[in-house]
Amino acid sequence: MQKKSRTAEIILSALPYIRKFRDKVFVIKYGGAAQTQESLKNDFARDIVLLHMVGIKVIVVHGGGKKINQTLQNLNMQSEFIDGLRVTTKEMIEVVEMVLCGLVNKEISGLLNQNGAPAVGISGKDGDLLKAKSLQDGKYGFVGEITQVNTKLIYDILESGYVPVIAPLASDENSQSYNINADLCASSVATALKADKIIFLTDIDGVLDKDGNLISKLDKKLIDELKDNGTISGGMIPKLDACLECIENGVKNTHIINGKIPHSILLELFTDDGIGSMVR
Repeated sequence: MQKKSRTAEIILSALPYIRKFRDKVFVIKYGGAAQTQESLKNDFARDIVLLHMVGIKVIVVHGGGKKINQTLQNLNMQSEFIDGLRVTTKEMIEVVEMVLCGLVNKEISGLLNQNGAPAVGISGKDGDLLKAKSLQDGKYGFVGEITQVNTKLIYDILESGYVPVIAPLASDENSQSYNINADLCASSVATALKADKIIFLTDIDGVLDKDGNLISKLDKKLIDELKDNGTISGGMIPKLDACLECIENGVKNTHIINGKIPHSILLELFTDDGIGSMVR
């Protein structure tokens, strides 16, 4: 009986958040272990189903680096990384497009549909969803930066009752494909939509202090201080830069959470303490 009472308390504690978030727009960047481990994939799908059913407008932007690595290795094509970005050659962009749009995107869409969230998988090339130009004049090959987001297409999909699942591929005015970093793609989509939240699923708990403790709330001033003293370094820097860019352009809150924790999205959104780091 005590266990049942505790379960009821947990459900009731989520009610204010469910009421608050109804009809809000959330962008979720899906990647890391949560995208590759079977149990976590199913947890993620059920989280999205619940968000959709309580009236939250969810957009999923996914990566696919591990699948791309595996496919390139099978084809004896070597990857080179500069500044954390995959240098994408003319031959490689075709493989990237095939894996992201034809394999990963449809796998995620199918998973969501199977679990009860009606999903539509699209790439940035569909309906001119994402327009791009070469990043830093071709320094990384066919890696691009987004110049325009077709928000009408996203809203049309949302208003029709579907969850858009976006592969981070874009094109220029000549229909040339560009590989887009998934974090930056999610940020561009969230900024264009003026989303209420963007959530980055990672393989770490969030932003940690020098003693390894989670910092649950950050703002620009604190982030700058942590960068200056070396607490924030490596791959966390571009994630937090993306968070700040979102905040400065109208996104209300950004979250970095550990996707290896089962049902991490629900724990972050529907509990008082959350589990990750929030930039506001």
